Amino acid sequence: MTRTAALIASAFLAAACGSSVAAPSQGSPQPLSGNLSVFAAASLTDSFKALGHSFHQQYPGVTFQFNFAGTPTLVTQIEQGARADVFASADTANMDRVKADGMAAGTPRVFARNRLEIAVAPGNPKGIHELKDLGRSDVIYIAAGPTVPAGKYAAQALAKAGVAVTPKSLETDVKSVLSKIELGEADGGIVYTTDIKAAGAKVLGVAIPDQTNVVATYPIVTLKASPSFAQAEAFIAFTTSSQGQATLESFGFLPA
Repeated sequence: MTRTAALIASAFLAAACGSSVAAPSQGSPQPLSGNLSVFAAASLTDSFKALGHSFHQQYPGVTFQFNFAGTPTLVTQIEQGARADVFASADTANMDRVKADGMAAGTPRVFARNRLEIAVAPGNPKGIHELKDLGRSDVIYIAAGPTVPAGKYAAQALAKAGVAVTPKSLETDVKSVLSKIELGEADGGIVYTTDIKAAGAKVLGVAIPDQTNVVATYPIVTLKASPSFAQAEAFIAFTTSSQGQATLESFGFLPA
């Protein structure tokens, strides 16, 4: 069996078992090289760049190309033939769409979870303390579009809280929501806790109680048309390993 074949077999065995994969740093990693194109939800931007850096240290011959965008935008690009090896979604619905299209190789694996938080300007000048405040007439509320996972999760949280509010604008991804709040173009928006953490002092996070919060589920899969199948499987194994999980948790993600 060749080294590449051995790596693929190992990755598939780990996926079949459904357990965490040992980090590639344990022992001597199999030599891999070539390009790896990862299509990932916008909320994964910082954490996946860090994962890519750590993975590259283990496999210096692998060159990354990341494409971060709203999850449905990524799916459309994949459906239209964009070169992609790995797809990481911010929800199961869009992953199901990829599976239904026959584009997923194997069974997607959940690698992280996330929670929602209200993003407001530093100092909270509008006094937004709970979800119902987003419905006030003096508050400019924006959200990700209804097909974007963050937008769907936000709508679910508002519905659980019994809040009816129409966003002043609908954004293509959660990072765009955060950007407009940072620029003062909106007063509040519902984003992920990881986005609040990444923004630092640029925004303030207002916690959403457990009874009205929504937990986001993130699955990942190698795409069937991938020309870098072994590299893709190795990256997913790294992401779901103890080292990869520790990296994700350092950015505020919940364990898978």
